[in-house]
Amino acid sequence: TFEVVQEKKEVERQKHLVDEKNKEITDSITYAKRIQEAILPSRYSLSENLQNGFILFKPKDIVSGDFYWLEKQQEQLFFAAADCTGHGVPGAMVSVVCANSLSKALLEENLTTPGKLLDRTRELVVQRFEKSGEDVKDGMDISLCSLNFSKKSELSKSFATLQWAGANNPLWIIRNNELIEYKANKQPIGKVDNPKPFTTHTIDLQKGDTIYIFTDGFADQFGGEKGKKLMYKPFKELLLSIQDKTMDEQKELLEEHFENWKGNLEQVDDVCVIGVRI
Repeated sequence: TFEVVQEKKEVERQKHLVDEKNKEITDSITYAKRIQEAILPSRYSLSENLQNGFILFKPKDIVSGDFYWLEKQQEQLFFAAADCTGHGVPGAMVSVVCANSLSKALLEENLTTPGKLLDRTRELVVQRFEKSGEDVKDGMDISLCSLNFSKKSELSKSFATLQWAGANNPLWIIRNNELIEYKANKQPIGKVDNPKPFTTHTIDLQKGDTIYIFTDGFADQFGGEKGKKLMYKPFKELLLSIQDKTMDEQKELLEEHFENWKGNLEQVDDVCVIGVRI
């Protein structure tokens, strides 16, 4: 009948409108991705500075609340894996503020000790969000490394010196098939009641040591036969089981394991894992 035809036309018109709106939103988010990629270190910078390392970066949505960061200052190579509040567009917007604050603390204010860098980054992030006039609790968890190859010590047979500080996210070092965990300060980069200074750990590295920093997305992924979280213990065991592999192979194996674990389930969070072999 005439009514049915009209209704069908109206449904099609509405569907067309929804499709157009969806396309507009997706296009604008895809454009936001290009902007976010501009603040992430370039592929050239990565391959130049992390010759024996990998970055596994898997956003949950088109844009990401996780980011990785890399800067060279004289003899020191700084790199970090960070997880900002939220994912998708809100997370990505917070990540721009956090990455810029980190770069400002290092490049403009010349702070080179990881703990001090995080202290100052926290101040900058809080200042920026305070401008909104609301009580914004946004911020990030981060694991920040500073690697210095010029500080070799003949006495301790050390090959390089690593300085590290963490806000909620740890550092793992695998040496001779043993995993050493350095725990982070239990506070984020952001507004908290009674903030404490971040601790800088100094570690002598030996040739063959492998450093891992990461956000919580890998261990928090649901999957497996029972649809449970992967968790940190199996993540540690997985890393220990692939120590005989090159860093490129490790990245592939981690990605494969993640996809197999996830199966048909949705990815729950952004994922960022950085591995560097000394």
